[in-house]
Amino acid sequence: MKDIINDMNGGCACNAAPQTPAPEKPRRVALRLGLLALGLAAWVAVYASLERAALWLTTDLLGLDTGTHLGEAVRFFVYDTPKVFMLLLLIVYGVGVVRSFFTPEATRKALAGKAELVGNVMAAGLGVLTPFCSCSAVPLFVGFVTAGVPLGVTFSFLISAPMVNEVALALLFGMFGWKVALLYAGTGLLVAVVAGFVIGRLKLEGWLQDWVRNMLAMGGGAGPQRRPTWNDRLDAGREAVAEIVGKVWLYVILGIGVGALIHGYVPENFMAGLMGRSAWWSVPAAVAIGIPMYTNAAGVVPVLQALIGKGAALGTALAFMMSVIALSLPEMLILRKVLTGKLIAVFVGVVGGGILLVGWLFNAVI
Repeated sequence: MKDIINDMNGGCACNAAPQTPAPEKPRRVALRLGLLALGLAAWVAVYASLERAALWLTTDLLGLDTGTHLGEAVRFFVYDTPKVFMLLLLIVYGVGVVRSFFTPEATRKALAGKAELVGNVMAAGLGVLTPFCSCSAVPLFVGFVTAGVPLGVTFSFLISAPMVNEVALALLFGMFGWKVALLYAGTGLLVAVVAGFVIGRLKLEGWLQDWVRNMLAMGGGAGPQRRPTWNDRLDAGREAVAEIVGKVWLYVILGIGVGALIHGYVPENFMAGLMGRSAWWSVPAAVAIGIPMYTNAAGVVPVLQALIGKGAALGTALAFMMSVIALSLPEMLILRKVLTGKLIAVFVGVVGGGILLVGWLFNAVI
C-alpha cells in the first residue's frame, strides 16, 4: 500500500518527469521535428501500398487463391498485421506527446470541486485525453477522491480512460472509417457520463476500502510538477510507443490471427444468426463473453472487424468490444485494491447496463 500512496503524486512511470529540467535546445527540437516529418511521409507511402503488397504476397509469392478459405485468411493476416502495427505506432506516439500536457495533478485540479453532471462530462472528456496506463489506476483513483473529486465523477474518468482509448480509436478509424470511430467514442463517453452520474447519486463512498476512506478523512494532495520541455514531450511519445506497443504486440497478433480464421472460415450466415440484430439475446451474450476475456483494444478490434464482415450486427459487436475494454477481469482485480466487492458489483452492473442499452439501440436504428 505504501507504493500505491507514493505513486499518487506522479501516476505511472510513463508520465513522470525528472525534477531538474534539462535546458531546452531549439536546434535539437527542430531536428527531431524534421525527422518526424520525414518519417510521417514514409509512413503514408508504406501504408498506402499495404493492400497491394498483401495481395502480391498471398497470390504471387505463396501461390494461394484468395477465393479459397485458406487464401482469404492468409491475405487478411498479412494485410492487417502491418496495418494495425503502423496505426499503433503513429497514434500511440501522438497521444504520448499529448499526454504530457495532462499530468495527474493537472487533471485532479481540473476536476476538483466540480458539480455533479458537469464534473461527469469533464471527467469523461479528460479520460479520453489522458489515457493513463493500468498501473496508475489505483493511485489516480485515490488521488482524485482525496483531492475532493466526487466518487461518481472519478468513476466517469475511470470508465472513459480505458474504454475510449487511443488504440481502439486508431484501429477503428483505420479499419472502419471515421463514422464508426466517432460512434464508438460518442457512445463510450455517454456510458461513462451516465454510469458515473448514477454511481454518484447512490452515495457509495462508504463502500470504498477502509484504507482509502482513512486517507479521505485525513485529506490528500500532491506536490507541484515542473512544466515539461518539448524534448520531454517528444521523449514521452517515444516512451509511450515502447511501453504500450511492447505490452500489446502479442495480443495484436493473436487478435488478427483469430480475425483471420473468422474471416476465412466462418460462414456469413452463421455469424449473422449468432450476433445479428434479430437475436435480442446476442447483445447480453456478447457482453457476458467479453467481461472475463483477458485482452485489450489492440487484440479485440481485429476480431471485431472480422465479426462485422461476417454479418454480426454493429451494436452487438460494439457491446462486445466495450465489455472487453471497460469491464475486463484484470481491471476489476486492480480496482479491488480500492473498492469493496459490493462497489465493484455496482460498477459492473451500471456500466454493463449502459453497454447493453448501447448495443440494443444501435442494432435497432442502424
